[in-house]
Amino acid sequence: MPKFRGSGRRFGRIAAVTAALTVLPLLGVGAVANAEPEAVAPNGSKLERIDGTGREVTAYVYSASMDKTIPVKIQLPADTSVPRPTLYLLNGAGGGEDSATWQRRTDVAEFMADKPVNVVTPVGGAFSYYTDWRNDDPKLGRNKWTTFLTEELPPIIDTAFDGNGVNSLAAISMTGTSVLNLAIKAPGLYKSVAGYSGCAETSTEAGQTYIKLVVESRGGGDTLNMWGPTDDPAWVENDPVVNAEKLRGTQIYVSTGNGLPGPHETVEQAGSPAALANQMLLGGAIEGATLLCTTNLAKRLEELQIPATFDFRPNGTHSWGYWEDDLHKSWPWIANTLGI
Repeated sequence: MPKFRGSGRRFGRIAAVTAALTVLPLLGVGAVANAEPEAVAPNGSKLERIDGTGREVTAYVYSASMDKTIPVKIQLPADTSVPRPTLYLLNGAGGGEDSATWQRRTDVAEFMADKPVNVVTPVGGAFSYYTDWRNDDPKLGRNKWTTFLTEELPPIIDTAFDGNGVNSLAAISMTGTSVLNLAIKAPGLYKSVAGYSGCAETSTEAGQTYIKLVVESRGGGDTLNMWGPTDDPAWVENDPVVNAEKLRGTQIYVSTGNGLPGPHETVEQAGSPAALANQMLLGGAIEGATLLCTTNLAKRLEELQIPATFDFRPNGTHSWGYWEDDLHKSWPWIANTLGI
């Protein structure tokens, strides 16, 4: 994949140039000479505009593969004068379309404020597993998220926000599975991946049940449009445990709790007694399942002698307090993989 470079403040100039190229022809004015190059991916995906000022902005990126515009939340470092790595920080099953986001549920903005990286979080793809679906879905629409995250978005980020081509992925829950598959699909694009409370299995009965609960029960989609019937080879092709050999060379960090109550099971953090009960019962059951998946992934990587870091927490449910802790705890590891 080609890498692009840009100036530290190029994102502002690209927005201005894009606006100028749109407006000036309407006024009968000729082309702008010596304009900054547009942020465009090889397949025609492009940066349309940037909203916001300061260090937290939203870029609107047209995806050619999905034929729609994707909002992308970006937190810039304090020093934008030099090229820097990019941390792609993915939301969970809701895709950032609901209130369950890194920005709303954790201290990520404050925590990353002094880190010399771009923090990039796309908004969209709820219940899609951030994979390329074979068919459009009546409920969930067109999903080509592997293409977006491996071919379309990275060159645009590098051009418009001065990325240096060194990337890491971190994600939770549903997308904790996705980051492993993204690393498999695009070898070398990401120096490292970190998955918090994800289930790496997709071709086992347990893994398929988990995916159907997310896509169908919660999202209203149809997994037939994603990978076909459960005996279709696509389910095996997208199973990181089965395809673990393809993770060799990518640095891996995986964490999970075990479903037992821990320090974040409080009414204050959950928001209400009812929410706490849901967190302990449903969140506990989900985290118990991710423990099993994570254990199987750890065994497989050990068999293949592929180095990886696993954090099996002594307690904890499927909830944001633990994922905030996971990001904090894994950050020194992520930073080291990014060379900072």
